[in-house]
Amino acid sequence: MDLTEGTLKEKEARSKKMMLWFGIGSLIMTFAGLTSAFIVSRKREDWLNDFELPQAFLISLIVIVVSSITMILAKRSVTQNKVSQTTVWLLITFILGVFFIYNQFSGFSEFVERGLYFTGATSNVTVSFIYVIAVVHIMHVVAGLISIVVVIINNLNKKYSSEHMLGIELAAHFWHFVDILWVCLFLFLYFFRYII
Repeated sequence: MDLTEGTLKEKEARSKKMMLWFGIGSLIMTFAGLTSAFIVSRKREDWLNDFELPQAFLISLIVIVVSSITMILAKRSVTQNKVSQTTVWLLITFILGVFFIYNQFSGFSEFVERGLYFTGATSNVTVSFIYVIAVVHIMHVVAGLISIVVVIINNLNKKYSSEHMLGIELAAHFWHFVDILWVCLFLFLYFFRYII
């Protein structure tokens, strides 16, 4: 289909989706750069080869996967024009997102308890990279949470229906992206010491 075809509303929807995909592409490049720097840095003398990820990071992995499922259920409820059910699933997704961030900070606390700080005399380049990767990801989860709040407000104002789903579709795509991103980052960090 020609991108110049269709109604003004269809063109606007296509342009918003395209902007989202460009944004996602740039985020992929950002995290590709961070993980590449992580790989290259392993040759440093102060590299920590036997690091363990905090248990809270595993919990956050489970939480974020479940939040993707609740977002799918929210979107399904919109297609059925069930406003209150959609709101419930969106609120659950939001709460799970907040719980994800809580677990990330709990993971940082686990590092601190082991004497592994972001900076300072007891810091380590390996763990500092993990802090940076996790914090940059948390920033994008916060952006996702803000989009969920906007979607909840719009849903309560009955702006979505089975025929008008653009806002929730965009939020869902971004949310699934940050979810999949954390799964990939967790697996990368977890298995890195075994494969390199």
